[in-house]
Amino acid sequence: MADEQQLDIQPPANVSTGGKNPLLTILVLVNCLLVAGVGYFQWTMFQKFSVQPDVREVVAAEVKKMNPDDEKEKTGEAREEDGVLLPLDGFTANLAQGDGPRRYLRMQAVLKFSKGSSEEEFKARKPQIRDVIISTLNSKRPEDLLKQEGKNYLKEEIKSAINAFLVDGNVIDVYYVGFQIN
Repeated sequence: MADEQQLDIQPPANVSTGGKNPLLTILVLVNCLLVAGVGYFQWTMFQKFSVQPDVREVVAAEVKKMNPDDEKEKTGEAREEDGVLLPLDGFTANLAQGDGPRRYLRMQAVLKFSKGSSEEEFKARKPQIRDVIISTLNSKRPEDLLKQEGKNYLKEEIKSAINAFLVDGNVIDVYYVGFQIN
């Protein structure tokens, strides 16, 4: 009985299954045109960006405009600003207490002042300079100063703190002659 009730499903007579579908052909053509358009726009953008100068070329041109006669800049040598060196007496300062035992810092430093600075002002303000440095050192933890970044940051802090009260000149750099944390 099951064999007698087989269903014969046949497509309607007016629909052809072996013919081409015009909608599918149109979609394939539109897709090809879109891909070609995207490729063209990418190629034109590549051409525009390849003509633009590199960032390094722009920076080099600007530096050359600012210093056209500077021979050291052309050779790539580092240029150091002239200044007056002022050696300071050694510092021994307690560091801020973190976890663990009390620690202190021994440091010897030399300050480099701008060339046009008056040496009399530095000698007159030497106690004030020492006080600022000791106060800055007292606020630091040993962990802050053990790494090179911490030491460089300390230099910048000392420079800005001293430059805040100087009138005639300014500190260009701070050099560590001795630096020991115990």
